[in-house]
Amino acid sequence: MARRFGQALRASALLVLAGVAVLAAPAGRAVAGDFTASLGAPSAIDERSVYAVVGEPTRPPIGWVEFCIEYKPECATQPSSPRDVVLTQKAWADIVKVNSWVNEAIKPVTDLEHWGVIERWNYPDDGYGDCEDYVLLKRRMLMQAGWPREALLITVVRDKKGDGHAVLTVKTDHGEYILDNQEPQVLPWNKTGYRFVKRQSQSDPNQWVALGEPRTAPATVSSR
Repeated sequence: MARRFGQALRASALLVLAGVAVLAAPAGRAVAGDFTASLGAPSAIDERSVYAVVGEPTRPPIGWVEFCIEYKPECATQPSSPRDVVLTQKAWADIVKVNSWVNEAIKPVTDLEHWGVIERWNYPDDGYGDCEDYVLLKRRMLMQAGWPREALLITVVRDKKGDGHAVLTVKTDHGEYILDNQEPQVLPWNKTGYRFVKRQSQSDPNQWVALGEPRTAPATVSSR
């Protein structure tokens, strides 16, 4: 049953991703795109964007470490230059579509109920998962569609209840946006109400960095 669901999930994901295209630019370089404020788009897109402060290197979550043991080829990457997504209207529509599709396709369940362990990161190919499993699937779908890994950062936060939670940060030339299974909308990171703890480095997904308080970005996109 799980295998058949996984096959159906992958087939559906291909349909969702049909036509997805993305531009990427080196982080720290603002690129003029055709994105303008429109229905369903970020309302503050024309304002000076806010980016998270990236701090010192920190320990990766144990779930990521164990995921990399199980999915070693996916983590066997070389350090690379940071890249941000150029946030065109098409790119915005794509991240909204992927976020909504995964949130609707996967049913929430704890790792203890699902696997019998406190913490396990895995792809929700049987249709069930917790927050980090949603994140892994969204990240995989966008990467398979050509989005740069360097702009798709698994992020650990404290949610509005103070509980540990995982989301996907999409780093763009217009700011950082959050794909979240607890929130149907794609929001700017500083509008989520979460406390951001740490995330993957843009240069190396196996290195994690601490996150600090928000700062207002200059006219050009920050490299952090």
